[in-house]
Amino acid sequence: MVEPADRPSTAGQRLGAPESFGVSTLEPGLRPPVQPPGRQVSIRVQMLDDTQEVFQISQRSPGKVLFDLVCVHLNLTEGDYFGLEYQDQRKMTVWLDLLKPTLKQIRRPKNTILRFVVKFFPPDHTQLMEELTRYLFALQIKRDLACGRLICNDTSAALMVSHIIQSEIGDFDETQSWQHLLHNKYLPDQDAIRDKITDCHRKHVGQTPAESDYQLLEIARRLEMYGVRLHPAKDREGTKLSLSVAHTGVLVFQGYTKINAFNWSKIRKLSFKRKRFLIKLRADPAQNAHHDTLEFAMASRDCCKVFWKICVEYHAFFRLFEEPKPKPKPILFTRGSSFRFSGRTQKQIIDYVKDSEMKKVPFERKHSKILSNSSMTPQSSSFRSQVPKESAMSVPLADQPDSARLGHQAESNGSEEPLPVTASANGFQDTPVAPGSDPIQSRQNHHGTRSAPDQQLLNPGSPASEDSPLGSPHVVVNGNGSVNGQEMGGTAVLGLGQSPEGRQLSPLTSPLLTEAGYVRNEDEDEARRKFPTDKAYFIAKELLTTERTYLKDLQVITESFQSFVGKDEAFPDSVKKLISTNYDPVHKFHQGFLKEVEQRLAQWEGRSNAHIKGDYQRIGDVLLKNIQGLRQLTIHLQKHSECLVELERACRSSRKVETLCRDFEQQRVCYLPFNVFLLRPLHRLLHYKLILERLCKHYPPTHDDFRDCRAALADISEMVLQLQGTMMKMENFQKLLELKKDLTGLDNLAIPGREFIRLGCLSKLSGKGLQQRMFFLFSDSLVYTSRGMTPSNQFKVHGQLPLYGMTIRESEEEWGVPYSFTLFGQRHSVVVAASCASEMERWVEDIRMAIDLAEQSSGLNTDLLSTGLSDNKLLEDSGAEQESEEELCGSRSSLERQGHRGNTTVHVCWHRNTSVSMVDFSVAVENQLSGNLLRKFKNSNGWQKLWVVFTNFSLFFYKSHQDDYPLASLPLLGYSVTVPSESENIHKDYVFKLHFKSHVYYFRSESEYTFERWMEVIRSATCSSSHSLPSTRKDLY
Repeated sequence: MVEPADRPSTAGQRLGAPESFGVSTLEPGLRPPVQPPGRQVSIRVQMLDDTQEVFQISQRSPGKVLFDLVCVHLNLTEGDYFGLEYQDQRKMTVWLDLLKPTLKQIRRPKNTILRFVVKFFPPDHTQLMEELTRYLFALQIKRDLACGRLICNDTSAALMVSHIIQSEIGDFDETQSWQHLLHNKYLPDQDAIRDKITDCHRKHVGQTPAESDYQLLEIARRLEMYGVRLHPAKDREGTKLSLSVAHTGVLVFQGYTKINAFNWSKIRKLSFKRKRFLIKLRADPAQNAHHDTLEFAMASRDCCKVFWKICVEYHAFFRLFEEPKPKPKPILFTRGSSFRFSGRTQKQIIDYVKDSEMKKVPFERKHSKILSNSSMTPQSSSFRSQVPKESAMSVPLADQPDSARLGHQAESNGSEEPLPVTASANGFQDTPVAPGSDPIQSRQNHHGTRSAPDQQLLNPGSPASEDSPLGSPHVVVNGNGSVNGQEMGGTAVLGLGQSPEGRQLSPLTSPLLTEAGYVRNEDEDEARRKFPTDKAYFIAKELLTTERTYLKDLQVITESFQSFVGKDEAFPDSVKKLISTNYDPVHKFHQGFLKEVEQRLAQWEGRSNAHIKGDYQRIGDVLLKNIQGLRQLTIHLQKHSECLVELERACRSSRKVETLCRDFEQQRVCYLPFNVFLLRPLHRLLHYKLILERLCKHYPPTHDDFRDCRAALADISEMVLQLQGTMMKMENFQKLLELKKDLTGLDNLAIPGREFIRLGCLSKLSGKGLQQRMFFLFSDSLVYTSRGMTPSNQFKVHGQLPLYGMTIRESEEEWGVPYSFTLFGQRHSVVVAASCASEMERWVEDIRMAIDLAEQSSGLNTDLLSTGLSDNKLLEDSGAEQESEEELCGSRSSLERQGHRGNTTVHVCWHRNTSVSMVDFSVAVENQLSGNLLRKFKNSNGWQKLWVVFTNFSLFFYKSHQDDYPLASLPLLGYSVTVPSESENIHKDYVFKLHFKSHVYYFRSESEYTFERWMEVIRSATCSSSHSLPSTRKDLY
């Protein structure tokens, strides 16, 4: 047997702990491998979900660098089961050699697409330790079935397809399942066994996507053609045969029937000579025979070599305990091939995953509507304990941080879920659905192209990459997503947001931002009627769309949270009753309010005969009536601050309650910190006030609706003034509580009198040079931290500076560091540098303001942030600051960790190297917006309709307003919002562009008013506050 060898690079790079450097569901979660210097070239790789990604590698990089980039992109730990295959100049499908330079193997990289596929098929799928790996294997089985490579009887085929459908659309529904089979081809002769497939699908009720993957692999592994790749050959008599390799040895097929098998233990040597492939067998002692040599003729020497190489790799992967050592180079002459297996063996992978206790990585499932939150290992006797459930993505898909990722086929079938519509001036459909009505689902065939993201799911905007020659785009997602008209659940990761569920999204999984699977017929849209067009109508429609989102947020408190904690006796009954008593009446009131607004908009749009009378093209009377009713709930609104305080007190007094609340925040429905939901009713008052101000400004005093709008504005302004003090205190208190979750080493952060001012990234000058630090500015101190290696990805405090007596001086010339300034405290000084002039200006201005506030107070605050560290450690000189290698590694660890979200504002600022102030947060509270938008990628043609919610500096994406949780998210800090230029060929009205580095998204609104509103609110998130904004938070109200 040919003896492979050891790879020159450090073993285990691909199986190392994941590291993240982004926070969007559209971005990757791992740091790419180090590449040799040299010109960068683009390599296109097609994933198992038909997504195409473009990776940048050095022209001298070995194949391992590209392969590691793909594994990093997917957050894939068990990557050694997979490989990259491509067609060479001889039109032969070959595997990328990980040890040779990539460009010496791929002569024309611009015209070559590599495919990321399963290379080694284990005999038992329970040997695959991670759910993501099993999902990718399931995609490979799905592909093998569709292309006719995995031959089996009708019963097995129907059962496997039924599990695939269960993972994609969930439990059996006769109409939906039938339509899904009509528009998706899983088998070459699918129509003949369609009834069998639906009969099998009926039996899978309640089965999660992860369980479906498990069952699919369980059936597939028992098939004779499982993992078989046939290589045509002939025996000595000229009979046409096929050779294949498996974990057991070399197989011989005649047609699709296995006629012989040579176990590894019986094979002495494999070799080839010209067109002849030779198998030398060990002598059989029982027969006292000499060594037998079997000879097979193949089409060419190259065919022999390709098959011989995969045999060498299969033998090493499944039979050896560790990666084989490289042969020493001969001094004078070389004989034979130097080819060897490069990578970890199966035993090494299994041992590594078992010993390292790898964290579950969120990912997104293409097409899947359903996601489950838990993940179990396949070790127990019961089926449910055997099958790991799919990871949920806290849509981040954090840049996922991009964590999870979704893909999309160049040609696919999808579904569209139209609502009752009234077309606006540009043909964009969107109108309210009457409560209780069911949207009609129509599934259509459509073709679309998609662009691939640059490094990831994961690079915040994977989708911005160039389209492949095949026109197959790619995406990501934090959460669940919808690709080609079908929903998917995630990782992404989103990605972009999915995958995602978790989704991950990520987290955030790429998010979806996944490409639409269809192209709209714009001519049909433009032909629709264009009534109404009055600006007042679109203002009223904004009231409707934001009210829908607000009601969903209230349901998180009144339904989801109360149901979640109601099962646990540890949660105090007094807090349950307090929350229920003060939020349930508000929820019930707004249910009626929303119904009235929906009815009025339907009448305004002419979906009833009422508009003939001309009495319903207004909204002021509805607002006046309901705001007067809302005033009766003021006593409950005043109690909401008490609910927040009591909930925090309960968390401090009981670890079980704290864990319960933290677990709830990991639920998909809780897409923001739970304390933010508790403040939503107070924030909603500001929204009503702003909407009424716009209506009053639009209407002339003689308009019939003006009087009602002005009266309603007076009432709501009085309520806002009455609750303003409570609102400001609670926003600051909530922000301190949220920051406490992101910081470790601090106790008692939320003390009376302390106000949060700004957080963000600065570079701190120390003996090691400039090091990235996260700074937190409060009214009494300045705290600097770094990302620590903790399960929750918290920031570890390195030091704090009291503001009393502090002075600040610009020191760019003194230190030779751009945008640097020095903070002189009473005990020591710190030199820091901002990323740009505007960031430096914001920090200097806010720090000076905070110093003035501290000077005006009673003096040095002795109750500084108490920590578990010694004073010497906290107040050590910046040049002497110590940081362990473990902490440095921790600063690059994965964003998606158990127990805490990876897409919080703090983490986004860390990865985008920016900052936000309390003024920014207060402005963001006012600038919440939701509604339908059309979204497309840079190089794609189709526009996808999504329900989009803007809040907390992020866009959250839903398939429709009726969804309970977002499919993906996109943090906007660091992004720019502009109007497309002529060269971008976006020949549509009301389109705005979001871009961050190379990541570009286009969004299209339905009218000039909605376009201006989206531009306004997004600019509030992408442009940080400066001295031109209100100097105090009171100025905001």
